[in-house]
Amino acid sequence: MASPDDSAPRLEIERKYLLRAAPVLPPGAETWRIEQGYLPGQGRLRRITRADGRVVLIHTLKQGVGLVRQEVEREITPEAFERDWPATQGARLRKTRHRVPDAATGLVWEIDVFDQPPGLVLAEVELPEARHPASPPAWLAPFIEREVTDDPRYTNRAIAALTVQPLVKHDLLQPTSGKDQESSRAIDHSDNE
Repeated sequence: MASPDDSAPRLEIERKYLLRAAPVLPPGAETWRIEQGYLPGQGRLRRITRADGRVVLIHTLKQGVGLVRQEVEREITPEAFERDWPATQGARLRKTRHRVPDAATGLVWEIDVFDQPPGLVLAEVELPEARHPASPPAWLAPFIEREVTDDPRYTNRAIAALTVQPLVKHDLLQPTSGKDQESSRAIDHSDNE
C-alpha cells in the first residue's frame, strides 16, 4: 500500500488467474471495496474502502505488461482525487477484493470479484521474484480455470473498458490461440494492471 515515500518506482511481480467462481475464503481474509478509474494516457485512480470504513485514495502509474511491471504509487488528497476522477469517465470498474495471507508461503492472495461483467472473478498473487513459485493454496486451487497473467483481456484497464462496450463472460472464458497470445505480447500495453 502506498505511503508518502512510495513515489519511487518499484517492480511489481504478479501472477493472475481466472477463477470458475468465488472460492470459500479461509479465516483471516480482509475485505476491501475498490473503485478505480483509468486516466487518458497513463495513470489510475483508486478509492479503497476498508472493512473498518477507512478510505484510502491512490494514484498509480504502471509500465509494462505481464508478469513483471514497474509501478509508482502515491496516496493523494480527496481534493486531488475529486478533481481528476471525472477524467476517468468510461474507464472505470468496481470490485470487492479479498486479501488472504498464506502462512505456509508468506504470500498474500487477492481475490477480486468484479461488479461488471457479472461472474468475473480473478485471483492475483504478488511474488518476491519472477522465478518464485506461485503454488495456489488448497482452498483456491479447485477454483482456478487457468492462468491469465499474459492475457491482455484480463488487465484491469481492459476490464474497465467492458463497462462501456460489454463482452459476455463467455468471451473472457475462451483462451486465445497461441498465435493471438504471441501477437498480444508484442503490443505495448503500458499502464496495464
